[in-house]
Amino acid sequence: MTEKAFQDYYPDDVSYCYGCGRLNEHGLQIKSYWDGEEAVCTFYPKPYHTAVPGYVYGGLIASLIDCHSTGTAAAAAYRAQGRAMDTEPALRFVTASLHVDYLRPTPIEGPLELRSQVKEIKGRKVVVATTLSVHGEVCARGEVVAVQMPEHLMRAASAARQGQPQER
Repeated sequence: MTEKAFQDYYPDDVSYCYGCGRLNEHGLQIKSYWDGEEAVCTFYPKPYHTAVPGYVYGGLIASLIDCHSTGTAAAAAYRAQGRAMDTEPALRFVTASLHVDYLRPTPIEGPLELRSQVKEIKGRKVVVATTLSVHGEVCARGEVVAVQMPEHLMRAASAARQGQPQER
């Protein structure tokens, strides 16, 4: 894929999340893209992402749904404002609520496909519904309420990264 992932637009100061931070060398570094009106992410679990032999650990599933959904929220907010994702001020979203339903055990073999749809955009809040599938079978579904990071927290992240005292 030649287009940039949603997460590749995050400012450096807020790109260290374990799930979606492109600057976290030990993280999952998920990548999300538009596919029409849905956002899609493909993730290949490693053998150490195991719950029991042959199946993916539920915490990984929750993390993938969480980070893919907040990335989708950011991309949807830019779309709603008619802006490109590389324009200022940067829009970064964090999780206010995460709900995951585990529908069946998730096989570790084969890619995990996440698909998200935006259910609501209202002010600084975006509600995203996400499914996680393997070989076309939905194994989990989640809903994330994502809220836009306030500007003062974006500045605090920048200050912390640069070793400056944080403002409150």
